[in-house]
Amino acid sequence: MTKLDEMYDKLTLPTKAKIALVVLDGVGDIATKENGFLTPLEAAKTPIMDKLSREAIQGRMTPVAPGVTPGSGPGHLALFGYDPVDTQVGRGVIEALGLGLELKAGDVAARANFCSLDADGLVTDRRAGRIETEECERLCAILSKKIKKVSNTQIIIQPGKGHRFVVIFRGTGMEGPLNDTDPQREGLPIAESTPLDPSSKKAQKAAKLIKAFYDKALPILKDERPANGFLMRGIAHQPDIPTFEERYKLKAACLAVYPMYKGLAQLVGMDKVEGPQSISEQFNRYLEEYDNYDFFFIHYKYTDMYGEDGNFEAKKKAIEELDEALPILLQKRPDVIAITGDHSTPCPMKGHSWHPQPVLLTSAFSGSDKLDRFTETGANIGSMGVFDAKFLIRHMQAHAMMFDKYGA
Repeated sequence: MTKLDEMYDKLTLPTKAKIALVVLDGVGDIATKENGFLTPLEAAKTPIMDKLSREAIQGRMTPVAPGVTPGSGPGHLALFGYDPVDTQVGRGVIEALGLGLELKAGDVAARANFCSLDADGLVTDRRAGRIETEECERLCAILSKKIKKVSNTQIIIQPGKGHRFVVIFRGTGMEGPLNDTDPQREGLPIAESTPLDPSSKKAQKAAKLIKAFYDKALPILKDERPANGFLMRGIAHQPDIPTFEERYKLKAACLAVYPMYKGLAQLVGMDKVEGPQSISEQFNRYLEEYDNYDFFFIHYKYTDMYGEDGNFEAKKKAIEELDEALPILLQKRPDVIAITGDHSTPCPMKGHSWHPQPVLLTSAFSGSDKLDRFTETGANIGSMGVFDAKFLIRHMQAHAMMFDKYGA
């Protein structure tokens, strides 16, 4: 715990306030000539967020550090108030937790996805055409049946959504992190997984086991189409970090659809509220759980998905769909609402970027920046300025009147 954390901890007061963090994954974008110098957020029709904006403050947030492009893990950990540099978590751990798997000491987890390989073993499609979940489940069942162990290490394979799945190596004397086997672009072979710390014998053992697993698994998949291979990312073991409730004295619930975001929430001790599959269902479940929690993390994936596809119109429509559902949340309006992203995913870049994401915050004590809309342009001149994303939760606590005065 840093001195700053110790200060916040001493100042924290109990609260009956309700706090909601609504995350439009990858919502931030950049304005280009091709789209009339508008971002999807600026082009979208968002009457509900417009109304909130008139009684809110805005700003921009740096997810990790200036110029650093974050993954979803660091981006969300920062939103939860954990320093994304000091608190590094492998994506495999997050995905495994999100799928409901329990990790044990010594486990190494990897996030994997099926891919397409040509006759020379080169990757032709990193996502195997985004195969359906049912096909992923079938292939995982085949691998699970035929590969139960590698040496003395147990292999646990769990399908996720679409082309994604998780592999857990359960044994002793292993650790991460390891380099990804994803070459990051087509036309290259599956990369070799090597320790980030070459001196770690435990990581060296994990790397050898991953190679042995590939040697067993690829021949099993060789006649499958289009998914005749797979790539691994975020190969790591679970870290020991303080829970959300320990840090902030807030009982927190996660309302997310995709396993990774459930995993991130579970990693910091949030309760996963299972079941909802659409943003309307998520907001309705918030109404049902209103009395049971102090803090609600509500995650919306599609803004990021369409940003990665470079699909401006679809990203704009996804923003509009969330805005249409927001009145459900406002039926029991939280005392503090923050609407933001975990990072920016600009359509022209078709991927995550370093651009600070916009944030809107409203409470009884927020005042107003007198901005008619929630957009990147408005956020640029908002009173919150540009600040590190790891401090958003502290802003939300302050607006919930959770801090005593500091000093005389």
